[in-house]
Amino acid sequence: MIQEQIVARGVRDPAVLYAMQQIPRELFVPDWPVETAYRDGPLPIGQGQTISQPYMVAVMASLLRLHDQAIVLEVGAGSGYGAAILALLAKRVIAVERLPLLLEQAQARWQALELDRVLGVTGDGTLGWPACAPYDGISVTAAAPALPPTLLAQLRPNNGRMVIPVGSRHLQTLQVVQCTDRQQTAVTEQFPCVFVPLLGQEGW
Repeated sequence: MIQEQIVARGVRDPAVLYAMQQIPRELFVPDWPVETAYRDGPLPIGQGQTISQPYMVAVMASLLRLHDQAIVLEVGAGSGYGAAILALLAKRVIAVERLPLLLEQAQARWQALELDRVLGVTGDGTLGWPACAPYDGISVTAAAPALPPTLLAQLRPNNGRMVIPVGSRHLQTLQVVQCTDRQQTAVTEQFPCVFVPLLGQEGW
């Protein structure tokens, strides 16, 4: 998976590749055969949600450019796989999930892997988690119709980065938002993508 799906497509961040090697993806999709867990595509995990394609998880983590003291917010914990990867790249990960059952399952997986750097919380991810802000990185794993202003406000001034798919319910563009100071942000577009919709006060 790592060589054929990730490295071959240009993701070379050694910390991200190491994290992908350490986290057993099959643990996060227990209803699927092991070989299916590593296929090149998303998989349903119940309640209308999916676990993202391995390549997409790697790209988003790489685009955040995290350091080992980073505080990270993940919007849409889902299966818990993305937060598990981020936990090996940062000091602290706050993972917000609106569906309590999915969060409960994700927490059990984090506990099994002894990932005590992850704090899972239930809430409206479009509003972030202000108690732990500002964030060095924000990873949004669902499609937004526009950049959520509350999440932008929770980015750390000067170099805070958010990776988020923005567009319609059916097709989006992966965007990187970098906070240059308290008043300005720089947005760069990466490539087309398809995510489940981001539901909440500042989403769909």
